[in-house]
Amino acid sequence: MRTSYVIATAVAVGSLVTLAPPAQAAEYSSALKVRGVQYDAPGRDSNSCTKGNTHQEYLTIKNYSRSAKVNLKGYVVKDAAGNRFVFKANHHLEPGDYVKLRGGRGTDSDKKNVVYRNNCNFLWNNDKDTIYLYKPSGARADVHSYTKARNDRDGNGYITFHK
Repeated sequence: MRTSYVIATAVAVGSLVTLAPPAQAAEYSSALKVRGVQYDAPGRDSNSCTKGNTHQEYLTIKNYSRSAKVNLKGYVVKDAAGNRFVFKANHHLEPGDYVKLRGGRGTDSDKKNVVYRNNCNFLWNNDKDTIYLYKPSGARADVHSYTKARNDRDGNGYITFHK
């Protein structure tokens, strides 16, 4: 009986009260969000450190805050299989700024907005995967799952999650 009363009350006052949608706190609990991912590097996949194309696979993380500068040190990026990358050095993102977390080896640069994983293995699967971004505290900052068929309609290997 009580359930019916609550539903009837919600319907009766529905025009006066807006019921909140299910909470998506994990996705919106941080200024930093995954803007997009180049999950399938152009060309034939090769994880050779000298001749491979893992550096063309990248994840773009953007600071969507209008006022807060965010230090990436301690943030963690993971995939569905548990592979992970930890930002070990200071890398500050001004409001609206972004960084590309690239595969392969290279020199990190605030000026060029790039951090290298210094690992020549591919991180993202070409068919489907889940991307997790965690704050230094361990709280989830953002998460996105994708499948090639559902999310990459133009087949270019890049998916945008936040504009």
